[in-house]
Amino acid sequence: MRLPACLPVLLLVAAVLLPVLAGLAGTLLPAFGHLPALGAVGWSLDPWRRLLDEPGLAAALRLTLVSGFGATALALLSVALFCAAFHDRPLFRRAQLWLAPLLATPHLAMGVGFLALAAPSGLLVRLLAPLLGLDRPPDLATVNDPWGLALLLGLALKEAPWLLLVSLAALNQIPAARLMATARLLGQPAPVAWLKVVFPLVYRQIRLPLHAVLAYSLGTVEMALLLGPGSPPPLAVLPVRWFLDRDLGMTFPAAAAATLLLVLTLAAILLWEGAAALAGRAGRRWAASGVAAGARLVRLGGWLLPLLLLLALGSLGAVLLWSVAGPWRFPDLWPRRLDFATWAAHREGLLALAEATLRVALPATALALALSVAALEAVARHGRAAWPWLLGLSYLPLLLPQTAFLLGLQVLLLQLGLDGGLPAVLWAHLVFVLPYVLLVLAAPWEALDPRLARSAAALGAGPLRMLCMVKLPVLLRPLLAAAAVGVAVSVGQYLATLFAGGGRYATLTTEALALASGGDRRVLGVFAALQAGIPLACYALALLLPRWLWRRRAGLRAA
Repeated sequence: MRLPACLPVLLLVAAVLLPVLAGLAGTLLPAFGHLPALGAVGWSLDPWRRLLDEPGLAAALRLTLVSGFGATALALLSVALFCAAFHDRPLFRRAQLWLAPLLATPHLAMGVGFLALAAPSGLLVRLLAPLLGLDRPPDLATVNDPWGLALLLGLALKEAPWLLLVSLAALNQIPAARLMATARLLGQPAPVAWLKVVFPLVYRQIRLPLHAVLAYSLGTVEMALLLGPGSPPPLAVLPVRWFLDRDLGMTFPAAAAATLLLVLTLAAILLWEGAAALAGRAGRRWAASGVAAGARLVRLGGWLLPLLLLLALGSLGAVLLWSVAGPWRFPDLWPRRLDFATWAAHREGLLALAEATLRVALPATALALALSVAALEAVARHGRAAWPWLLGLSYLPLLLPQTAFLLGLQVLLLQLGLDGGLPAVLWAHLVFVLPYVLLVLAAPWEALDPRLARSAAALGAGPLRMLCMVKLPVLLRPLLAAAAVGVAVSVGQYLATLFAGGGRYATLTTEALALASGGDRRVLGVFAALQAGIPLACYALALLLPRWLWRRRAGLRAA
């Protein structure tokens, strides 16, 4: 019996959409008062009344919008100005070398590093202490400030490298050199010409990643707990806090808050698109006017991204330094001694948590790779018969706040008795790992030279042998890169582990965030350093393994 050509694509989309749709239903029903498991049958607006009666709701909405829109706009602006100012300079290539460690670092580890860098007793204040005459930490809210500016900047530090990476990929798909040469012949300075003729095409290619950045920035919980204010917190924190409350009746306002965040996120994406359309019209008028002024201002603004990258690298350095720091009094710039005493004291716990983290990350990544390869190969072989248009639905989790469906998914898992187990946690991680793995693999798979497959078929190779002996070796580098991305995404999952695991499955991420609420900063540094180290090791392996395997095959080394 011959299987349908669309089956691999259907399996991939189902693996993502089934838990998302089930989770959305499990959130929307309690938001309107229907949860038979708690004896609530029928419909009611009481959850919304309780939500609207929350004293800090308006401030929570303001914090969410300021940090979400601000971080996304800052990351995009820094990348656009940097590319415009330095696309033809050596700094443009040098900055790309620092992307791997920043992309590999989970959000939580970056947030912990920025906390160690920008806190009142952090490295930046210690650096300025002699100049300002400080002998104790200043009484300033440099983090956890009421306007969420520290949260905004912390998010921008992590999202700017991601937007730079996808912008570089977009530049490979457009004739940027030819467009720039034409604009320069018309008398436009290079930075201004790049913004006028190249950036609009780049922006068109990166809209999906940009929407994902906006959705994550609006709905982040772990970064909000680390860097945002606690009372009131950003909106994404409220449903999590209420859902974990001992009073089961708080499930209803928690579901209403998660639904409000969902509506807010979708409205924010539409608002962003409307603002982008207006900006596009203004940009076209600017380009048609022939005005060539502003090159110096663009070059000055181009330094914004290197500053963000420097702060991000400094945050990673702060995590590593705190993990090996001995006694360290303020305002000393350096600890009195460096040792691994904290690592040694928590060695057994760290090994157990690292094993639990990899027990989820590796199978989730392997499943994501298998489903993605099967779907992309089906599309390559069968074309429209494989229903390639369905693949776009697999990116839906990137455009929704996690609390909007993970909270409902937890309710359903509880009713089915499946929460707290490894299969539930694994599937919840797969929902987020799979879209990123597919996103990384899709372009290289589509760009693969079709003559390779035709040559193999002419030599008598069947579809499976052609895949294993020709396509997979040629695409080893993007496959390993996708695997590294998958591990990094899984290692950084907090809400997926918390809800699907029922609070009983501990990983490095869940324990690090528990330590962030109080305790020794050195211990927090150790957990965050190990959390960042696992994805970084995977990225290094993805970079070095193809070079070693294909060291005697020049054609495959260049693939």
